Amino acid sequence: MNRPCTVLCILDGVGWGRRDEGDAVALARTPQLDALMARNPWCLLTAHGTAVGMPSDDDMGNSEVGHNAMGAGRVFAQGAALVERALASGALWSAPAWTTAVAAAAAGGTLHLIGLLSDGGVHAHIRHLLAIIAQASAEGVDRLRLHVLTDGRDVEARSALRFLATVEAALAQTGRDYAIASGGGRMVITMDRYEADWDMVARGWATHVGAQGRRFAAAAEAVQTFYDEDPKVDDQWLPAFVIGDYAGMADGDAVLFLNFRGDRAIEISKAFDAGPAFDRAHFRRAPHPAVFFAGMMEYDGDAKVPSHFLVSPPVIEDTVAEHLSANGRATYAVSETQKFGHVTYFFNGNRTAVPVGEVQEQVESDRLPFDQAPAMKAREITDKAIAALRSQRFDHLRLNLANGDMVGHTGKLAETIEAVEAVDACLGALAAACAELGAILLVTADHGNADEMFMIDKKKGTLLRGPDGRPKPCSSHSCNPVPFVLVDPRGEAQLSVPVGENAGSIARIGATVLHLCGITPPASYLPSLVAP
Repeated sequence: MNRPCTVLCILDGVGWGRRDEGDAVALARTPQLDALMARNPWCLLTAHGTAVGMPSDDDMGNSEVGHNAMGAGRVFAQGAALVERALASGALWSAPAWTTAVAAAAAGGTLHLIGLLSDGGVHAHIRHLLAIIAQASAEGVDRLRLHVLTDGRDVEARSALRFLATVEAALAQTGRDYAIASGGGRMVITMDRYEADWDMVARGWATHVGAQGRRFAAAAEAVQTFYDEDPKVDDQWLPAFVIGDYAGMADGDAVLFLNFRGDRAIEISKAFDAGPAFDRAHFRRAPHPAVFFAGMMEYDGDAKVPSHFLVSPPVIEDTVAEHLSANGRATYAVSETQKFGHVTYFFNGNRTAVPVGEVQEQVESDRLPFDQAPAMKAREITDKAIAALRSQRFDHLRLNLANGDMVGHTGKLAETIEAVEAVDACLGALAAACAELGAILLVTADHGNADEMFMIDKKKGTLLRGPDGRPKPCSSHSCNPVPFVLVDPRGEAQLSVPVGENAGSIARIGATVLHLCGITPPASYLPSLVAP
C-alpha cells in the first residue's frame, strides 16, 4: 500500500436528534464520539426522504437505501418512482409475487387488493390501482375484491366519493366479478405506523379478512351516510364498513397491499406474514385463512417484511465497489449477521457476487433478543476490523455496528442507551488503531433510530404522551440527519463543506471513499465531502 487505508465505520441507527429525553444517542455516555467530533471536522448528512431516493421528505430512511446511496455515490429512485417504472415497462407483471397471486385466483381463489384510495402520491396512487385492476382482468382473474382506505389527509378532506366513482367505473368496465368489499378511514383501520396503535390494525383485519363492520349496499352509500351522520367527519376518520354480501377472505385467496410507502404498511404486512407468536404479541387473528400475501414493495428490508413483494429494489451500476475493484484496491467488509447484507449486497449495488479484491466476513448474531444483549457483536466486529487494518492488506475497510438500530427497534430507552455506549467504546478502539497506523477514519450512520425513542408530534414539535403522561415509545427509524466525522491522523484531508452544517445526501460518501482511495469519482457521483 502506498496510501493510507480508508475506514468507513457505519454506526447503524445513530442519528443526530433533538437532544431531548428520548434521544438515546444524546443521553448515552459517548466520550469517544464526542472527542472525535471535538478534534476533527464534521458535518451532518441527510439519510431520509428524497436525499436517498424515497418518494417524499416525510419518508424515513432505512438500511437498504442508506447503504445503496453510500455505495452508489448518487441517489436512485425508490418507492413510487420504481412502481411507475415497473408498470410502464411491464416488469411488474412478471414479478413472482404477481404471477403467484394470479395463479391463486386461477385456481379458484379471490384476488384481494388493499390500499389507500388517493392520488396524493404519498403512500399510494389510484393510478397504480387502476393499472392492476385492468391487468388482472386481462390475465383472466375472474373474482377480485377491493378494500379501500379513504384518505382525506394527503388530499382534500372529503374527496372519497370522487375516487370511489373512478374505481367503481373501472371495476364495472371489466365485466367480471369485481367489487369493493370493505373499507374505512386511514386513521381508523389498518394503516397504523410505528406500532402506536395495534388496535387499528386489528380493526382492519376484522374488516378486510373477517368481513366485520357496518354493512351497506355500496361504498359510496357508506361514505355519504357517514358524512350525513357527522358533518365534521372527514375521510381519514370514517368508520369501518363492509359492502353487500362480502363474507371475508378464504383459504387459497391472494392479497396484495398496494401502498408503496412503508411506514403505514409494515404492521398490516406483519399481520398477514407472521407466525403464531404474532397473536400473542399483538392481537388474535380470527379468522386466519391461509392466503398468499404480497406488498407493493419490501417495506422493511431489515426485518424482510413482507416476504413477497411486487417491485424489486433498484438496479445500481457503476458502484464504489466496482471502481475500487477495477483500480486494484483491496477491500474488507465486516458486520454481524443482521447487517452483513448491507455492507456487502446493498453497498455493492444489490449484487451478491463478491467483487474482485474484496474480502467479506460476518460474525454470527446473538440468538438472544437484542434488548437482552445490547452490546450485540460490536466488539467482535471491531476486533476483526482492527486485525484487517493491522494486516496492511487493504486499501478500504467498512464495518457496520448495528446496535443503535437493532436495539433501537425494541423501543426500550435504557437498553438502547447501553447499546450506544457499547458502540462508542468500540469506536474508541477503532479510532486508536487508525491513529496508530495512519488510516483515515470516516464515522457516519445509514439512518437514525436510537436518536428518537419517543414519539413526536411533528406539527407541534412536542413528545406524544399517553393517558399516564408518559412519552409514547417509538421503535421506528427517525428522519433526523446523521453525523459524518472525518478523522485523518496526518491532518491532510479536510472537509469541503462548513463544519457542523448539513451537507446534503449521504450518497456523497461514495465519492469521498473513492477520493481518499486515490480514485477520481465518476462525474455522475455527488461531490466528495473531502476538499481537493
